[in-house]
Amino acid sequence: MKYVLLIYACEATGGDRSSTLAEYLAFAEALRQRGVFCGGEGLDDVGTATTVRVRKGKAVHTDGPFADTKEQLGGFFLVDLETETDALALAAEIPGARGGTIEVRAVTQY
Repeated sequence: MKYVLLIYACEATGGDRSSTLAEYLAFAEALRQRGVFCGGEGLDDVGTATTVRVRKGKAVHTDGPFADTKEQLGGFFLVDLETETDALALAAEIPGARGGTIEVRAVTQY
């Protein structure tokens, strides 16, 4: 079953982005070697986001995400694992889990 592991973190914490990127690249490579990696990407800063809603038949564009929150969606991994328990264990290995939140969701097949 496929799971998406959504990575939420506070952008304001800053820190050394190059060392964080290196951790994520190493983690992605480990997923590839385990044969469970289906995809994943980091997202640009929330300041580049635009939210689109349709109200009364018209598209309304708003700068930023849907809600002002402490943590923002910063990226994701798509993995193929046997069980949700496996997905939860893997989520705990993501570097962002140490200071942020990882949301684990099964992917619905259409």
